[in-house]
Amino acid sequence: LATVLTGLRNQPSISLAHLLPEGTPVLLIPALILIETTSLLIRPIALGVRLAANLTAGHLLIQLISTATVALSSTIPAVSVLTFLILLLLTLLEVAVAIIQAYVFVLLLSLYLQENI
Repeated sequence: LATVLTGLRNQPSISLAHLLPEGTPVLLIPALILIETTSLLIRPIALGVRLAANLTAGHLLIQLISTATVALSSTIPAVSVLTFLILLLLTLLEVAVAIIQAYVFVLLLSLYLQENI
């Protein structure tokens, strides 16, 4: 939202030009402006929800497997060691996902800034 407001303040004609492509039929102008404005405002929300969901899912899976590892350690130690190894691999995967999510976040943020500023 801050990038959109900054773009509107610094370059209002260029920012508003993104809402309406050249050559749009006159009848579609009101609907297209409404759709583009909604899309512009929903973008940051969608980015935040996607990042939160991806990171939360990984943490939840790690929590579930670590609980299973602790529960199995007293009853079946061999299976507990196997689940612990799976937990270590999942932690490495979670680190890789976090790096990818950070890259996507920075890339999309820079695209939003470039478009509006």
